[in-house]
Amino acid sequence: MSEFHQRGAVVTGANRGIGRSIALAFLRAGWPVVAVARTAESLDGLRQAAGDLAAHIRPMACDLSDPAQLEAAADALAGADPVPAVLVNNAGISLSAPLQRTGTDDLQRVMQVNTVAPYVLCRALIPRMAEAGGGRVINIGSIASLKGIRYTSAYCASKHALLGLTRALAVEWGKRNVTVNAVCPGWTETDMFTRALESVVHKTGRSPEQAREAILATNPMGRPVRPEEVAALVLFLSSPAAGGLTGAALPVDSGESA
Repeated sequence: MSEFHQRGAVVTGANRGIGRSIALAFLRAGWPVVAVARTAESLDGLRQAAGDLAAHIRPMACDLSDPAQLEAAADALAGADPVPAVLVNNAGISLSAPLQRTGTDDLQRVMQVNTVAPYVLCRALIPRMAEAGGGRVINIGSIASLKGIRYTSAYCASKHALLGLTRALAVEWGKRNVTVNAVCPGWTETDMFTRALESVVHKTGRSPEQAREAILATNPMGRPVRPEEVAALVLFLSSPAAGGLTGAALPVDSGESA
């Protein structure tokens, strides 16, 4: 087991969707995982899916939209001995609304979870990673980190900012053996995709099949990404094989960004 394996990984939003798949991928590869979610109870599904590996989960309850809880979690993670080797900033929230119906409070809420929380966690952990010999940060962006998408101005702003943070930190910490990369999924088989389908059905009267076809109209493969596919890339970026890869924005989007 490598030194990074022994130090373990932190995964935010580990209770469902992409985050749960990432946490499971680390656990199955032999990594201890700090699983961050709003409540410890919400991690029950992760524990059940992990089976005997659940003993290697350290739950951490933190509402990332609460600045005080965020700072407390960041301090606790930075003070851990050993300091985690990998930070996966996966937790995120979405908002779909025209510009004129996106209030300042809406913008600030999306930015707090999608951009400010990763910034605070990186600020706390990266220097400690460097002191410990290195580390990996993987920010879960979105196809909305790479292009504009109508009716998602706040979400796109937050995910573009996350990509900018990724690139700046990659340049700043590269010589200290800390790599920082962004993984940018397209539509993924998660609750977010289900809610989008339901919204299209509700607003347009289309059938679920027609709504799915409309959402995936620009998708060359004609299918959403599986959470396990995103997790596999995150695990690779945490491995020694990815030691020379930093500052990248890697789309996992069935070819949509192409």
